[in-house]
Amino acid sequence: MLPFAGSGARGGADRKAETTPVNDHAETNTIDAAERSDYGFQADVARLLELMTHSVYSERDIFLRELVSNAADAIEKLRFEAVANEALAAEAGAPLVTIAVDKDARTLSVTDNGVGMSRDDLVAALGTIASSGTRAFLDDLSAKRGAEQASSDKGSADKSVADLGGSLIGRFGIGFYSAFMVADHIEVATRRAGSSEAFLWTSEGKGSFQIAPLALDAAPAVGTRVTLHLNSESDEFLESYRIEQILREHSGAIAIPIDLVEEQGKEPRRLTDGSALWTRSKSEVSEQDYTDFYQQISGQFDEPALTIHWRAEGRTEYTVLAFVPGSRPYDLFDPQRKSRSKLYVRRVLISREADVLPPWLRFMRIVVDSADLPLNVSREMVQTNPILAAIRKAIGTRVLKELADLAANDSEKFAAVWKNFGAVLKEGLHDDPVRRDEIFAIARFSTAQHPDGDRSLKDYVENLRPNQTAIYYITGDDKKRLASSPQLEGYRAKGIDVLLLADPVDSFWVTSAVGYDGKPFKSVTQGAADMDAVPTPEGSPDTPPAETSANVALLTAMLKETFAGEVDDVRVSTRLRESPACLVAADHGFDLQLARMLQESGNKAAFGKPVLEINPSHEAVLALAQKAKADKQGAEDGFWLLFDTARIADGEAPLDAAAFARRVAALIAKG
Repeated sequence: MLPFAGSGARGGADRKAETTPVNDHAETNTIDAAERSDYGFQADVARLLELMTHSVYSERDIFLRELVSNAADAIEKLRFEAVANEALAAEAGAPLVTIAVDKDARTLSVTDNGVGMSRDDLVAALGTIASSGTRAFLDDLSAKRGAEQASSDKGSADKSVADLGGSLIGRFGIGFYSAFMVADHIEVATRRAGSSEAFLWTSEGKGSFQIAPLALDAAPAVGTRVTLHLNSESDEFLESYRIEQILREHSGAIAIPIDLVEEQGKEPRRLTDGSALWTRSKSEVSEQDYTDFYQQISGQFDEPALTIHWRAEGRTEYTVLAFVPGSRPYDLFDPQRKSRSKLYVRRVLISREADVLPPWLRFMRIVVDSADLPLNVSREMVQTNPILAAIRKAIGTRVLKELADLAANDSEKFAAVWKNFGAVLKEGLHDDPVRRDEIFAIARFSTAQHPDGDRSLKDYVENLRPNQTAIYYITGDDKKRLASSPQLEGYRAKGIDVLLLADPVDSFWVTSAVGYDGKPFKSVTQGAADMDAVPTPEGSPDTPPAETSANVALLTAMLKETFAGEVDDVRVSTRLRESPACLVAADHGFDLQLARMLQESGNKAAFGKPVLEINPSHEAVLALAQKAKADKQGAEDGFWLLFDTARIADGEAPLDAAAFARRVAALIAKG
């Protein structure tokens, strides 16, 4: 965590700033001109500031939430450092964030008595952005701006870009810089706790900033004061009622008291008491309080889909406040994504990236406050503490129980949760076998007969066909294509439902899960179809494939010879009804989709060779068999068309696209 930047500048201290001092400025009464230097913003910051000042004008009040969050983070950092050095806490006094308005000077300041910053901290925190998401933000914003300006007038383009930018602030580590939406000049006066030096950072947001020593009597006793010289479009932020409205809406749940100074010389008025929301009884907290706190810790602007708040007592005492987001976080599947779990020990922030959730619950936003964990250990060591391991296990169990209750009591709300996060929850089926049954209880699936995606395994098993002994599934990357796959034709005719598994993780958990309720999972694209024992529903128009004729048997032999290098076998199908051919995996080995995924990841040997199945009743197969008997060489184009169309139906490209196009053109020419 940065000493000042915290959740706003987020991450700048992880690398050195790409800045170089270039010249000195004129002397003032509070700074040493001989040591004042200009720095150029790192490239991403300069680009960001240009977009901020010219494009992002909706939801501008977000800047205040970000500055207050930064101030709270700085105070939390000082609390943590004070565990080892009590003198720091005594120097700072009681934690406090103060906001002051000066209408005559047109300034708004946010002051904290947190850890403060050194010169190097200022350069690193306020000159660079290390957040990997920043480039994504900039690219999205620039693309949106360009597209809108190309298709509409500038006014509507700016509004559209503003809407996009306003919704993304706080999600990409750009919190501090959002202040340039309302200010044409910003000063940051700061003094590091325990230091005898103070510094002043200044910038107009136009490509450079300045840092100079600051006289101690002009600096905070400890901590940081951010002063915004508001631009002409920001008069609303000089009104105390507007400041209060913003703070109560966005920062009311911050665990630091906030005071407001409405006029110079006037006594401050306390707006929030700083009591941590999670320490209160559930009956004392309103839904709006929960929503405000969720938005503050998540950086999102939706409402939580589920709020879980409880206190555990007994052998281990801790409090948990957890939220299931109402929408997908932008970085849900980012491999570099870090945990968004805050760990407190007796209200002292130990880590904002604590490992208190299994990876398959990474979408949640959570605060854990323990009364039993030690304060005098490093943040790395606390992760291996057995008390935290017990807490982690209990949290996973409680979250699954709450999700199960939601599924039972509010199916519509749970359906939205599953739509957003089902693909992540299913990772637990593979990674967490101990909790597999609990996850199966809440899992929802699309099936061939219920494509809406609300089918539970319990529902599936209760509606098994007579003599059906397995839970059938098909995997792929497109649910629509899976629903129309030729491999499903025989199962559909028999009235057997099939799970349509279109998420990447599905190919893995079905191989590691033994089954559900005593029924194994079986792929409809692997091995021979085993549905003969299942009776055909009364009134079904099902017409099983005819007996293999001598011509079809000869065709099968010719196809084996032609495709000896491409397929493991060619056989007559019992699963096809309308399609002439399909591909399936061999009886032993990987399912087709899993084999493709392994091959794409570099395991070339994993794919193996598929089996080509042909429909002995299909007119195209019968015609090809007749032609092959009379003229094998003349029928070879038909052989390849049959094989390539089977690949296309399975989501694959023709083996030789140019040759396929030539053969199709020749077929069209023949009428």
